[in-house]
Order: sequence, then C-alpha cells, then structure tokens
Amino acid sequence: MSTDLTTYENLLAAITVDDGSPVHDPATGEFVGNTTISTPEDVDAAVARAKTAQQSWGALTHAERSGYLHKAADAVNASAEALAELLAREVGKPLNGPNARFEAGACEAWLRANADFEIEDEVLVDDESGKAVLSYVPIGVVGAIGPWNWPMMISIWQLAPSLRMGNTVIMKPSENTPLSVQALVQVLNQVLPDDVLQVVPGAGEIGQAVSEHPDIDKIMFTGSTKTGQAIMRSAASDMKRVTLELGGNDAGIVLDDINVEQMAEEIFWGAFINTGQTCAALKRLYVPASIYDEVVTALANVAKTAPMGQGMSEDNVLGPLQNEAQQSIVADLVEDARKAGATIAAGGDPVADQPGYFYPATIVSDIAQDNPLVQIEQFGPALPIIKYDTIDQAIEWANELEVGLGSSVWSADEAKAREVANRLIAGTTWINKHGAVDPRIPFGGVKKSGMGLEFGVEGLKQVALPKVTAR
Repeated sequence: MSTDLTTYENLLAAITVDDGSPVHDPATGEFVGNTTISTPEDVDAAVARAKTAQQSWGALTHAERSGYLHKAADAVNASAEALAELLAREVGKPLNGPNARFEAGACEAWLRANADFEIEDEVLVDDESGKAVLSYVPIGVVGAIGPWNWPMMISIWQLAPSLRMGNTVIMKPSENTPLSVQALVQVLNQVLPDDVLQVVPGAGEIGQAVSEHPDIDKIMFTGSTKTGQAIMRSAASDMKRVTLELGGNDAGIVLDDINVEQMAEEIFWGAFINTGQTCAALKRLYVPASIYDEVVTALANVAKTAPMGQGMSEDNVLGPLQNEAQQSIVADLVEDARKAGATIAAGGDPVADQPGYFYPATIVSDIAQDNPLVQIEQFGPALPIIKYDTIDQAIEWANELEVGLGSSVWSADEAKAREVANRLIAGTTWINKHGAVDPRIPFGGVKKSGMGLEFGVEGLKQVALPKVTAR
C-alpha cells in the first residue's frame, strides 16, 4: 500500500533518514529532518537505471508523456499544503505572499503547461526537389542541478520539459535545501514509471559527478556564474549540451512620468520577492532626479510595513535569508554602503540576538553607481536606488555590468518604455513589472547570466535533439 503524502508528517517521514545530515529551519534553528547523502557510486547506479528507463519512456508518444505530466500535476495539487510547509521550514519562506504556497502552485502550473504545449514536426521543403522534415527527438539522460532559493519550482522548470520530450532525469538539489526536492520527487514518483525521475542529494562532489558523468547527455543548471563556468568546462570533454541560468544583477529604470504611489508596491515586490533571493529579482533601481526623493520615500514606507518573520506564521510575507553565508553577504554590502556615505532609508539594522538568518527589508539611497551594493548581486532584501540625470546615463549604467538576466522599465507611456527596453541588454525586459516569469514565455540570460532558453515550446526544443529527415 502506498503512503499518503498529502500530510506534512507523512511526506517528511518518507524522505528523512535516522542517520544522515541534519537540516534546520533558517528562521528558528529548529531541526527539520535528516537528509540522506549520496555517493558518486550512487550517481553511477542512478544514471544506469535512468539510461535503461529512457528507452521505454522515450518510445512513448507526446500524448502519453503529457498524460503522465498531468497526473504528476494532480499529485502535486493533492500534496500542495504539505510541500508548502516543508518549504516554509527548510527554505524559511513564508506560506503566504509570493512564497511557499505560491511555489507549490507554480509547480503544478508548470507541469500542466509543459504537458499541453504542442510541438509538431516542421516541413522545411516539400517540392519537386524533395521533402525535408525537422523533428525533435529525446537527448537521453538529463542531469538537473538546482539552487536553494526556489528548490521545487526550479526543479520543475528543469524536469517537466525534459520528461515531456522523452528524457529521463537525475536531480541534484542544493545541499542547503535537499529535503524539498526529495519531497517533490517522492510526490511525482507516485505516478511516474520507475527510474524516469531520480534524486541524488549531496554536496559539490555529487554535482561534479553528475556534470562529468559520461552517460549524462545534457546538464541543466541554475546557480552562480562561477559554477556554471565550471560545468561548461566539464561538459566540453564529451560535448554535453548545457542550459545555464546563472546569476543576475537586474536593473530597473523608472521614467519621470510614473504615478509613484500606484507603482511603489509593484516595484517593491519586483525586488523583494522571496525576500530578494531570486536570480531575476530587481536588484538596482535607477530613478530620475525629479522624482527621486518621492520614490525613495514610497519604497521605504512599503519596506517598513511588510511583515517579516517565521515562515509558518500566516501573517508574514518576508522571511529569513536561507543560510548564514547569504545573510553575511547582504549585511556586509549594506554596511559598506553606509560607511561610504549612502543613506539607509529603511531597514539596515538587524535586531540583535534574534534567532534565524533575518535581515530587515532595506532601502538604500544616495548611493553611487560604483558602490559594491550596486555592482555585486546582493541576493537578499536590500535595494540600492541610484539617481540619474539623463535616460542615456541610466541606460549606460544599467548595461555596464557583465550580467544580463532581466531588466525592467517603469513608465505611464508604454511606447516610451519600449524604446528604453529595446536599449537594455538582458534576456528579458519587463514593463511595469519585474521577474514575472510565465511558462509560455521563453526565459534565459545573456552575457554571463547564462545560455539557452527555458519555458514554452522553445524550452522544449532545448531539451531535445533536432533531427532532419530528407529525401
């Protein structure tokens, strides 16, 4: 008899072990559970099983695999509250707001979207010279290496299109959030065939074992640029295909025609979604001198009133940093900005002796373009606001960094906003929003923010091999 995985207690019991590595709640320090730790030999065994399973899985039709994805989405829906509670305890994100329940819901939505995308053979030539058809066939085994900030949702971004296109998948979760991904895989495997989807938790050596494995045919990675570069080097030895979604330091440009009070909350959540721990969050905001003080005041007011605290409280919408190292990065960057003469318009003063890795929602003004808080991705709840005099100056500053994941333009005039957007170097530029990903719309970075696309039909094509048949 299968275990009911719709309750937190049952789900946790299904994935934890007595003798393993302990996981603690970053908000309270409380013990959550022990995770198993894989070995390189475990990776070898998992890949061997995946390679065997891929033959029958890849032989299914698109309709048959889509049916499995819909069943998987049903399973996520049934366990959504249990998955959200685990996210709240392991990652620290609150249940409400754009956080834990939002992430569990996104997992279901992405599964259904990938199940329903239509991908047809394309007739390239059909005339007296002959006929050529472009189709897409499975790659084989996909190794998916994920981050700690959106562990379940980004895992779905990797596994859903891979499975739909006939590949089998080996998931390697972040060592900071191993339970969330193991739980998700446990839920999905209630309906998927054996060995189509497996998880190998562990630290860096397991990620290396996955990225270097000769029988893994493609790597999907979301994380730091440095690690992405290492994966590219290892993939070169046997010409593995890669999709890399790497670090960003997303710029937003405010034009002088906005209604500040109306847009302040949208701008705030563009930056502070998941307490700022999002690759495609707004991380530096450029504001014209004519409305600079008004924008700073409005954002500081939102920051001061957004409830922050332990994830299991229904009242909170901001949580802790997921780990101590990230808390230190944010705190050091803000303190260095303060010492350099920047103004802390909100936050900036953590509560002494508070348990957990909390840092208050912080708005930093009167800050220079060359300040490290502007130049370095802070990946936390601190937003620098830089004053500009001309739009050309703002665009130059926005484009000067080596990253280019997302960007945004804020204006009451869509045509004017699009003119600015077309001059920004980023994979995606949003207008009057930021970080609003959609399973139907391709997403990916430029420069050192990565390569390849995810989402939509284009995302399906990136986890398949193009094959031309011609006569």
